[in-house]
Amino acid sequence: MNPSASPIPEPRRPHYSAADTIDPASAADPYKRPAFSSADRLRRLGWNLCWQVLFRFSPRPLHAWRSALLRLFGAHLGPECHIYPGARIWAPWNIHAEDSVAIADGAEIYNPAPMRFGSHAIVSQGAYLCGATHDYDHPDFPLLAYTTDVGAYAWVCARAVVSPGVNLAEGAVLGLGSIATRSLEPWGVYAGVPARRIKERQRQPVSSQS
Repeated sequence: MNPSASPIPEPRRPHYSAADTIDPASAADPYKRPAFSSADRLRRLGWNLCWQVLFRFSPRPLHAWRSALLRLFGAHLGPECHIYPGARIWAPWNIHAEDSVAIADGAEIYNPAPMRFGSHAIVSQGAYLCGATHDYDHPDFPLLAYTTDVGAYAWVCARAVVSPGVNLAEGAVLGLGSIATRSLEPWGVYAGVPARRIKERQRQPVSSQS
């Protein structure tokens, strides 16, 4: 084996697979089967109504109000989180955020599986964190959902994309419009499609600030 060759990454393990959950009798054509249970779909309907009526039209400074709405639907949020009214969160009950997390207008959090945000993590405008995909090698094409971790002081810049099963370690930066297809190492700055490490970020005294 060439010692300089990149190791083959281990297969990612999904947190949720529709193939293991949805009854095949729900539809003869597997492509028409629901990806989630009726209870889950009903829960998301309630949240979408709340988002449409109470969340997205709230004044920008009312972060505490929006945090309260998210907590009402099961989100775990630390103090001083700034979730802006134009942010789209698919499942609040799968959000686990420490203190001072910011999610900007236009950011989309697609989180059928748990998505965790460390202290002072930032998701900028138009960023897309994708927590699920489909098993295209399976004859039923089932949905697969993966957990996602965005570490403390990590930053997903505007219009950047985080692919399913990809994590950002503490202090990592995913640059403007970049696409992360592999997990980002601590305090690295990544850019491009696919994103590659381009420089080292100056480390912050996280322990003294948290």
